[in-house]
Amino acid sequence: MTTPAAVSFAATDIDAIAGLTGRIALLIGDPEKLDLAARRINRLTKGALTRLLESDAFKKLDEGAALDLSFPGGMAADVVQVVKLPRNASGPDALAAGVAIGAGAGEKPVVIMAGSARGVRDIAQGAVLRAYDYADQRSGDRPAGAGAVTVMVSKPENCDGMADLIAARAAGVFFTRDLVNAPANVLTTTEFARQLSELSDLGVEVEVLEEADLEKLGMRTLLAVGQGSDSPSKVVVMQWKGGQQEAPFALIGKGVVFDTGGISLKPAAGMEDMTMDMGGAGVVAGVMKTLAMRKAQANVVALVGLVENMPDARATRPGDVVKSMKGDTVEVINTDAEGRMVLCDVMWYAQDRFAPTGMVDLATLTGAIIIGLGHENAGVFSNDDALCNAFLKAARAEGEGAWRMPLGKAYAKQLKSRIADVKNVGGRPAGSITAAEFLHRFVKDGTPWIHLDIAGVASTTADSTHAPKGASGWGVLSLDRMIRDMFESDKE
Repeated sequence: MTTPAAVSFAATDIDAIAGLTGRIALLIGDPEKLDLAARRINRLTKGALTRLLESDAFKKLDEGAALDLSFPGGMAADVVQVVKLPRNASGPDALAAGVAIGAGAGEKPVVIMAGSARGVRDIAQGAVLRAYDYADQRSGDRPAGAGAVTVMVSKPENCDGMADLIAARAAGVFFTRDLVNAPANVLTTTEFARQLSELSDLGVEVEVLEEADLEKLGMRTLLAVGQGSDSPSKVVVMQWKGGQQEAPFALIGKGVVFDTGGISLKPAAGMEDMTMDMGGAGVVAGVMKTLAMRKAQANVVALVGLVENMPDARATRPGDVVKSMKGDTVEVINTDAEGRMVLCDVMWYAQDRFAPTGMVDLATLTGAIIIGLGHENAGVFSNDDALCNAFLKAARAEGEGAWRMPLGKAYAKQLKSRIADVKNVGGRPAGSITAAEFLHRFVKDGTPWIHLDIAGVASTTADSTHAPKGASGWGVLSLDRMIRDMFESDKE
């Protein structure tokens, strides 16, 4: 698995600057008001920093972007990276600066001269998150991993606990990215369940429900998706009990480890990307790892449905009717609309067993959400304004794009079936919304609920906000922050 860079905070030591190796990141807000570290670097480089700051290239930089001063004279460092960032910047702007630092980090150690910068935790977090490279499947020499990140600040006593929090959140994000990046012949349903079971080492209670258990529970829509595969379908239940006696909050993840579309076979072009169709379960796994590592003072239960959607003689056919755990019958119009079939049974089971205070499901559910929102935002659907607003606030703070989409009875009508209680698709119009309405049918009255369609953000072909191309880990930070805000803010 990919290990995040170690991060630490220390007092600014300008006398040590000349001998620092690797990379030095220098934050510059006002070029006319350089701090002690910047003045020392300018003196060591005989004015090279001043010349860079006076250049048109620096003046045209966006906030959070950077320029490199390579092999600076008078210094042992390979690079002084000059990052344009006002001292009072925080949140997404500070994260962007950290991402710029992490993008160039490589295997060399990095020292961030942060001084009295306000958003120092966001800067460090961005640097650690961006310095990611998935190498599990490469042969030959493996990269040594990202170099350590040291953040020099004016008042290190104000940074107590930051390094541990950053480490916990980065570990969760990297766990998600590794899972989503893994090929389907490596991350089978069995291997996925095994890796989730290892969370028990961190104090998470993990239970794996096998096909016989799922049959007894009546999870026939979930089982219908995986019945054409040799990989056994499973549901993994993870419980983090860090709160008091209150009911848990629930996270539900779609874990289709590979999606051919089933009998409704997908086109060959691009099918290799369907290794990421377990992205929702990957995010849920990452959140649970973060909660456990930071000893979250909240009760959270996470459930993921792990299946593989393959075509063979046993596979579900278009036109089949399957009975859900809830008792509703579902007419299968398209076997490629399988994620909702997995989620509806797991959501119902979560509510039946745990009576959660609220529920969020995550799924790479529809291509339609990509048409609507591209790769910048996940689609957010909810029956509860307070819960939805809490998530959107957290997503904004973390720089993770999210946009609320509508629900409504008119959309639900598109799912009306002639022969069963409901169809699993409602046609091309508003495809992401009708998919959400299908899931809405399996939310009990009184349960606050969010559905996150992450098809456009879970894995990208270009660099995303915090990550290189590939798996992004989108959602781990936002859900962790939402849980802290909702359940832990009065305990800090």
